Amino acid sequence: MRTAIPIDPWPPRAPLSESRWVLRDFMAAAMLFAATAAVILWQNAHLVVLWDFSYVVDTAARIARGQRPYRDFPFVHAPLTFLIQAAIVRVAGRAFFHHVLYCAVAGGVGTVLAWRIALHTLRGRIRAAWAAALLLAAPLTVLGIYCILPHPSYDCDCALSVLAAVWMLQRLTRQPASGALLLPFAAGAAAALPLFFKQNIGLPFLLATAAAILLLLAWNLVPGAVQSSPGTSELIAVIAGMVAALAIAALTLQSTVGLGNYIHWTFGFAAQRRMPGLKSMMGVYSEPMLLWMLPCIVLALVLLHSRAAKTPWGKAAAIALLAAPFVYPLFALYLYDDADERGDSLLALWPLLLVLSAALTLWRLRRGPALRTLLPAIVLATVQGTLLSQQLWGSTYAIWPLLILLLAEMAAFLGSIGDTPREANRIAVAAAAFVTATLLVCGGFYTASEERLSYVQFPDEPLQHSTFAPLQGMATPGPYLPNFDELLRYAAANIPANDGLILLPGEDPFYFATGRVPQFPVLLFDPTTQPYTPAELAQLARARDIRWLVVKRQLQLVEDPTPQRQATLHALTAGFALQAHLRAYDVYRRP
Repeated sequence: MRTAIPIDPWPPRAPLSESRWVLRDFMAAAMLFAATAAVILWQNAHLVVLWDFSYVVDTAARIARGQRPYRDFPFVHAPLTFLIQAAIVRVAGRAFFHHVLYCAVAGGVGTVLAWRIALHTLRGRIRAAWAAALLLAAPLTVLGIYCILPHPSYDCDCALSVLAAVWMLQRLTRQPASGALLLPFAAGAAAALPLFFKQNIGLPFLLATAAAILLLLAWNLVPGAVQSSPGTSELIAVIAGMVAALAIAALTLQSTVGLGNYIHWTFGFAAQRRMPGLKSMMGVYSEPMLLWMLPCIVLALVLLHSRAAKTPWGKAAAIALLAAPFVYPLFALYLYDDADERGDSLLALWPLLLVLSAALTLWRLRRGPALRTLLPAIVLATVQGTLLSQQLWGSTYAIWPLLILLLAEMAAFLGSIGDTPREANRIAVAAAAFVTATLLVCGGFYTASEERLSYVQFPDEPLQHSTFAPLQGMATPGPYLPNFDELLRYAAANIPANDGLILLPGEDPFYFATGRVPQFPVLLFDPTTQPYTPAELAQLARARDIRWLVVKRQLQLVEDPTPQRQATLHALTAGFALQAHLRAYDVYRRP
């Protein structure tokens, strides 16, 4: 007779001993951290994306010199990533490796955090929880927050802060009801932190978390309802932590840069420039491969819950259907030579897993809300907010750990299917192993191919290194670093340190490398960060007494992002004379 196994076996709160680390935990954490950090260090050793790196470190350098964003210069991003990098500059000096080391450490910590969250998700729901969690975390060694774009980035830092907040919120479901309110208060404060790393990730995360906590509070007030875990006092402490963190942030912003300035640039102006329409927001779910992948999964689940599951052919058919969407990306490695096609086949798993995770979350909520059941909904809202930026292809590079958290929930669900607990455990572990193989192999090819970085040119040429001390260790194929070194030598010999200058489009980390203080409000000329018309730029150049204009001709970027490039060049060069024609740069000077 078929043994009845609960479909959604939520265990009671786990004892504290389950949260304590033993030797194998330390060994696993060390391996995950080291492997992730090694990939990030390897990435930085053979490539640099000048556009992304220069924007963060040049902005950090000007903040380290006392200039304040939102007040002294227009700035559309949340501040924390730039403040962290500015602190590194202030404490350790201007050196490329310091920022690389930060990325390696942050990336390793992100992988370990994702593993621990997945472990707590699976523990008590499948027997081999430790092994399954380790399997699911393994792909993050090549798809972790800093593996794909290995330079300091607000998306990556925000993903790390989301993981930290989810880890703290998850602990509220496991701690005994001792009345201690420090942890829930800290968890609430942590939930507010991502908002100040990246708006489109942090705001959905904060709103979803607040909505979940308020729902649980309301549920606890329903007569006869089973009280949620954590209890009412802990839930109130979480809300208090959120409010306190937001209040402190608002007061700090008001006293330093002006809260109105901050809201204008990071929400009003940023939304005007980057907020997509509804069609673009939902474009991720128009992925053509979803039309066959989703029916495969649905049919497999139907088979597993039917009498056919008792027969060998029924189980084989169900397993084949479950595996099909994950076999395809592996097959695509041999089917396509183009890295873009291979990357698309891997990224096609995102909409499939998001839809399945949403359906599973809604199904679990039928029993009533609990923080454990609402955490996947919070993660889903965060992922959807992330996709507002550059939809599927461009936005997923930093949030693969969030996908792993959703996969852990699905593995726990699969662990409830089977004739016996042992068989259910085998199904869950086998599914985790198969997903791991696909993500590890395809993710490794995806990261190594630099497909996500195809907006940058990496010629098939020998690596070139910079000879300037702050850029020691920076390397990339092509002539870009030797050309930049030539500009730096020219500037040191010919451009007085106190003279104002403009670099167009601002692709190189000029201020980081030279230690000069920017005297023009715009460092990066692209539609997102540059708010001025060509006429306004020319007027600002005169008002700021800008005496030098450096125009880069040979960009590392595939396309020049300067808005109204010809009109901008015409407006800025008026009154300037060509002073030098370097290999990659034209240098103009105003008499």
